[in-house]
Amino acid sequence: MITNCLVLVGVVVKAPKFSTSPAGIEHCQFSIDHQSVQNEAGMNRQTFVRIQVVATSELSQLTRELIVGSNIKVTGFINRHESRNGNSLLVLHAQQIEMIN
Repeated sequence: MITNCLVLVGVVVKAPKFSTSPAGIEHCQFSIDHQSVQNEAGMNRQTFVRIQVVATSELSQLTRELIVGSNIKVTGFINRHESRNGNSLLVLHAQQIEMIN
């Protein structure tokens, strides 16, 4: 298996939306913002990322506690999704979600 793993700490900025697939699998989608300072080539660099997160099954149940402003740590893999207007989106598929106080 080839590695595809992303760990990101961020703030929920788009409230979770819940749905159920035709196969009966529960899904939850929400967005998080991440801001930090990272060192690159000996220089500090401001970083900002907004990414959509998808949680399924048991993780979808955990996301019911999330509200806009919640600080969380998401571990998962990234995948390309196509938006309704045909644009490619990079999406984080959660495998673990941790609330941060």
